Amino acid sequence: MATEIQTRSGGAKTEAQRVDLTVGGMNCASCAARIEKTLNQVPGVETAAVNFATGTATVQYDPAQVGARELCAAVEDAGYTAALPPADPAEAMDEERQLRAAEYAALRRKFWVSALLSLPIFIVSMAMLQFPYRNWVLLALSLPVLFWAGSGIYRSAWAALKHRAADMNTLVALGTGAAFLYSLVATLWPRAFMGAGQMPEVYYEAATIIITLVLLGRMLEERAKGQTGEAIRRLIGLQARTARVVRDASEVDVPIEQVAVGDLVLVRPGEKVPVDGRVVDGASAVDESMLTGEPIPVEKTSGSPVFGGTLNKSGAFRFDATAVGANTALQRIVRMVREARGSKAPIQRLADRISGVFVPVVLMIAIATFVLWFDFGPAPPLTHALMTFVAVLIIACPCALGLATPTAIMVGTGKGAESGILIRGGAALETAGRVTTVVLDKTGTITEGRPSVTDVVAGSSFTQEGVLRLAASAERGSEHPLGEAIVRAAEERELALTEASGFNSIAGQGIEATIATQRVLLGNRRLMENQTVDVAALAPAAERFADDGKTPMFVAMDGRAVGLVVVADRVKQNSPRAIQELRELGIEVVMLTGDNRRTADAVARQVGIDRVAAEVLPEDKLAEIGRLQAEEKIVAMVGDGVNDAPALAKADVGIAIGTGADVAIEAGDVTLIRGDLGGVAAAIRLSRATMRTIRQNLFFAFVYNIVGIPVAAGLLAAFGGPFLSPMIAGAAMALSSVSVVTNSLRLRQVRLAE
Repeated sequence: MATEIQTRSGGAKTEAQRVDLTVGGMNCASCAARIEKTLNQVPGVETAAVNFATGTATVQYDPAQVGARELCAAVEDAGYTAALPPADPAEAMDEERQLRAAEYAALRRKFWVSALLSLPIFIVSMAMLQFPYRNWVLLALSLPVLFWAGSGIYRSAWAALKHRAADMNTLVALGTGAAFLYSLVATLWPRAFMGAGQMPEVYYEAATIIITLVLLGRMLEERAKGQTGEAIRRLIGLQARTARVVRDASEVDVPIEQVAVGDLVLVRPGEKVPVDGRVVDGASAVDESMLTGEPIPVEKTSGSPVFGGTLNKSGAFRFDATAVGANTALQRIVRMVREARGSKAPIQRLADRISGVFVPVVLMIAIATFVLWFDFGPAPPLTHALMTFVAVLIIACPCALGLATPTAIMVGTGKGAESGILIRGGAALETAGRVTTVVLDKTGTITEGRPSVTDVVAGSSFTQEGVLRLAASAERGSEHPLGEAIVRAAEERELALTEASGFNSIAGQGIEATIATQRVLLGNRRLMENQTVDVAALAPAAERFADDGKTPMFVAMDGRAVGLVVVADRVKQNSPRAIQELRELGIEVVMLTGDNRRTADAVARQVGIDRVAAEVLPEDKLAEIGRLQAEEKIVAMVGDGVNDAPALAKADVGIAIGTGADVAIEAGDVTLIRGDLGGVAAAIRLSRATMRTIRQNLFFAFVYNIVGIPVAAGLLAAFGGPFLSPMIAGAAMALSSVSVVTNSLRLRQVRLAE
């Protein structure tokens, strides 16, 4: 992608390049911030945005000053890995999947080794079992956990230190390193502690269990992150692989990559349209639901536009290719999903910002404690100085701070899953509670997403069953969704249907067929007028149904109108109540749809929505989300179709209906498995409860440190009281973690439904 930009030095505008680098080795939001800072300092870089959730860095740069490989080198110099994506999008996605799988496999292997070695350490320590060479055995079991399984944590902490920064890796490395080093000294030189009247306690279990839990969290996180690319992979999979084009007066099948603008392309029934274009000859009904979300196929005749990835349902037609490759509507959607996905921010940023201040403060307190007790403390000064130094580091271990967010998220997402609400990660859970505006797609979200018969009107000499039987018999061989809806309604009423002959589909108007000896017409008013059928008696009823957003179809037999069959995409039974719940939560509700204004307004009236945007394409939906966000609103988008994927990804929170398209589910942050719109309000309630719990957990963690660190530093001993043993410090550390976990478990009792 190339755009004109002005250099930072204020010189002439040059054509900039944009590259999406695949970044590895990030463990928290501050890692992303550090890489962003590094890239933005590279001469020639205009903007750099690093996304922790997707593991990508989007960089816009001046190729005259810097190249993509230099950008990779800058990332690697910061302590991470970077790679250029392949030119082919499908190949890039496959490569990303392989990298994700390899990283997940490595984390899983390290976790299980760590867990198996930590379990006996934990049992021996907690049960206070004594046997010869006990501490040496624990040391031997601990070494692989810390220096092999946990090596990535220490490397990341070292990289942060080199860049004069601190993050959660620093906290974990600091706490586990202090516990291990203290235990190592107690194992190698136990007499140093006995001389001060202290038994040599060891804390190998604290160091190894913390490493194991951190690895478990990262393993689960990596698996979730590995699924973020599925939306793009599924979109790419919608593209046809080959196209039948007319060249040198003959039809030939060529790979999709070889189709050029201006080629004449043939599409037969049941085939996907390979690229964008405009119909030259032929007629058909094309299923464009992957693009517009609407279940009713669009009639195509000469001059009509067609789009790559849509499905031809009935007739054959030829069209001129007007857009190929990256310029097709489908590829634009792929690009929009990819770019919108890159704007997500993880929830851990707050804890990382806190840790940036917390770690240096703890280190200064620990060093000051050591110096003071070494210079002014009782004999032996080195022992007391070392004990207080280690006690401060152990009691300040970030267990409670590190558990405050993930335990609440774990319980909250579990609670959501039990209620049919799947939440992709902590970022979505955090943001959902702050949502001020919910944007609802109409089809498949507010409505059922498929046409069905809602009304049957009979003329003076016919019954409703007779009109429906006649219409269903005529449509029996049709593949049109409206026809399928009529046949399905007749079958549900157990009506006996008659075989039809002479079936003919009239593009944009309806059908004609012969049943026994009678000629039957079924279609819109235009069909009746062209066939000189008088529909004046039924026209007022048809107009009323149309005003309600329904599709009335006239039924005529032997030139005489006999009734109406009315088809519509019905509003889901619970939609009005679900929208009312959102309003009660103080949330603005907006409806977007690709359907016509008349139908959209009718549906909005039924469910109580005031703000409606109708006849919108994917780009329009994306723009509407952007407009709402520009008004400083926190926007949640709810949808179920491929056309909703860009808007779902762009919104602050994307909520996908689980009964919809897979790609929408993958692009969303939250999935409502049951297809129940009431789950939107439930997800928001769950988010608010979870964030309230996280704030409580952080409060507990900070109070624990505010009280515990001064005691560990020897405050009581300074006034004649006892020193805090590192063993007691370890118990206090464990107690703080238990309090945080217990508070998080209270989320199980939260009521999500009103």
